[in-house]
Amino acid sequence: MLMLSVAAVTSTQDRSLVLVLAASAAAAFLARLGRRIVLPTVVVEIVLGILIGPEALGWATPNQFIVFLADLGLAVLFFFAGLEVVEKHVPRSSIIRGTSGWAISIAIGIVVGYTLSHLGLDAAGWLLGVAFSTTSLGTLVPILTDSGVLRTRLGTAVLGTGVAGEFWPIVVISVFLTGVYGAATEVVLLLVFGGVAIGAAIVALRARPPRIVTILRETLESTGQAAVRLAILLVGALVLLAIDVGFDFVLGAFAAGLIVGLVLNSPEGQLVRIRLEGIGFGFLIPIYFVTTGLQFDLDSLLSARGLELAALFLGLLLLVRGASALLWLAELGPRQTVGLALYGATALPLIVAIVSVGTDHGAIAADVGASLIGAGMISVLAYPLLAGAVTRVGGLRAGTGQLEPGEAAEF
Repeated sequence: MLMLSVAAVTSTQDRSLVLVLAASAAAAFLARLGRRIVLPTVVVEIVLGILIGPEALGWATPNQFIVFLADLGLAVLFFFAGLEVVEKHVPRSSIIRGTSGWAISIAIGIVVGYTLSHLGLDAAGWLLGVAFSTTSLGTLVPILTDSGVLRTRLGTAVLGTGVAGEFWPIVVISVFLTGVYGAATEVVLLLVFGGVAIGAAIVALRARPPRIVTILRETLESTGQAAVRLAILLVGALVLLAIDVGFDFVLGAFAAGLIVGLVLNSPEGQLVRIRLEGIGFGFLIPIYFVTTGLQFDLDSLLSARGLELAALFLGLLLLVRGASALLWLAELGPRQTVGLALYGATALPLIVAIVSVGTDHGAIAADVGASLIGAGMISVLAYPLLAGAVTRVGGLRAGTGQLEPGEAAEF
């Protein structure tokens, strides 16, 4: 009887994993079934996770093994966030202005967050402020590329806004979610961690023994894959260092992405990046988002209070993040500035990650987190479409993403 019981439990767990993998694969196709509208894959992954999970059909449950893979997926998600910062070659002036804009957003977001917390919302005010001030660049880049916007002044502004909206929230949540040391000590440790990361980047860029370089090149097309293995080792090492120092593991994963991005910033590095993307976006990251759906509190979202909170959060995303777009008004004009505000308020993947980490640390209640994720889902579905409609009317030729005659393509 005991053997049969163990076998039954194992069979259930195996079935859940296969269903998660099936949802991951199905999402890639379902997101692109429509010829005119391509849905964000991350939204489809979460929705399928909800559908097969305990809140709907009840076919799959988030067992320990699935949660472990999902945690790996979260680390890889932040790794690619760091890698994108380097890979997009965003002009320094745009990053500086994007950082200034993020400072405006976080200031407004903190005020809004603590106001909501004071009014009785079960979430830390600073965590709400950080969530409202995020931008998910990885979600936007394919949309901007397909529409042609990425090659315009608006695209440059979105990149600057997106880089700041990914980098600084990760730093903030890594520091504030620990609470292990005092504020001054946390800052000192962050500087030490940054110094170690910079040192690792310098070593990786300058220390290139000929034999090691030869091995890296020879194994690019073989089973050795030395470059890929080194990149994964770096992720693990910096994640472990971040945890040992007292920060959240996402900071280590993000720092690893920055370092690997610098090392791979060449034509030769593109093949390694493709290999890493296969592991990340083909395997671990989809499991993370499908598992988010499995664990999603659908009942709380669909309640009257949950829907009201989701609508409120959706508006606050645009208010808080959109305020930073005003810094670009002189260069972009009114309509494209509105478009930038809408693009900047697109924030699902980082919101999911922030809610996940915040829930683990008791900084946000599950029902509030569900409404926040719901708002993020709507933001990636609605805001880029609205931004495209606004900018096509106001200075971009429909369907091309090119500037009208007489407008310069660079700042």
